[in-house]
Amino acid sequence: MKETYYLGLYEKAMPPELTWEKKLLTAKNAGFDFVEISIDEKDEKLKRLDWTKEERLELVKTMNSTGVPVRSMCLSGHRKYPFGSHDPEVRKRSMEIMEKAVCLADDLGIRIIQLAGYDVYYEESDAETRKLFAENLQKAALMAAQHGVVMGFETMETEFMNTVGKAMAYVNMVGSPYLNVYPDLGNLTNAAKTYGTDVLEDIRSGKGHLVAMHLKETVPGKFRDMLFGQGDVDFESGIGTAWELGIRRFVTEMWYLGNDDWEKNIQDADRRMRAILDRQ
Repeated sequence: MKETYYLGLYEKAMPPELTWEKKLLTAKNAGFDFVEISIDEKDEKLKRLDWTKEERLELVKTMNSTGVPVRSMCLSGHRKYPFGSHDPEVRKRSMEIMEKAVCLADDLGIRIIQLAGYDVYYEESDAETRKLFAENLQKAALMAAQHGVVMGFETMETEFMNTVGKAMAYVNMVGSPYLNVYPDLGNLTNAAKTYGTDVLEDIRSGKGHLVAMHLKETVPGKFRDMLFGQGDVDFESGIGTAWELGIRRFVTEMWYLGNDDWEKNIQDADRRMRAILDRQ
């Protein structure tokens, strides 16, 4: 029977020097259904937003030939260029990034852009940064609406937006069907251990506005660079709750760390998460 969900692989789980054809085939061979592209704050990733029509078409052709699409985007470039920056030039750059990201998603057939839930990252957060963040978020939602691309806040590792409940405050404020929540189960787990929140109740607070879920291992004080099985995230209950709420797109978030057995690690991630998803 055909699966009733899709499981994706975060691009950074693979060596960066691989071609797109190799990345897509590697994901396919490990069992994944799609790949989530990374547009982070590094210049080499931000340059992807300026790909020519020919370069975009080449990736679309590669998706078709391999049978593995790129269907979501992790847009973490706003960490360096946030909506709420005190610097007007940084804010201008943040909106340029947003507009280009939406256009790239439209051209590639990407359904969901995961937004980093930061008003600022390298600056001090205050009432002004939160105000500016909200104003530019309204503009971003209109950009997404124009192109029919859905955005979802990632629940982050910082206090500003480390829970679904906090993300929902902005979703409700904007009131657009193109702005929702794309929770990170690992980050939610760490937030719960720090602040005493209930992970499952927090996920439920986003009912009707959850577009996908990041599956990632964490332990208190550590938010990345862990393999599945090394952390203390309760994937069984987290996935079960997400499933009850209608989530059918999941992405395993992990990182290539220069290890020779990286392919075995992503195969293991697919096996572990599918075992849980197939029980739903």
